[in-house]
Amino acid sequence: MAIVSILNDPRAADTDGERPVEFDDEAPALPEQSTDDTDRGWGERATSNDDRLHEDRPPHW
Repeated sequence: MAIVSILNDPRAADTDGERPVEFDDEAPALPEQSTDDTDRGWGERATSNDDRLHEDRPPHW
């Protein structure tokens, strides 16, 4: 049985370690910033609404 031989010797199932892998030295493994990790992705807009919100404060603040 193949399953029993893998359990007896786990190295027998490790064929992935023998395949060659080529890396591109110029490309980063992960980007510095994801495409949605921007001001727009976080809901920010080019124009700020803060001034209007400060002017429209309720009188009890």
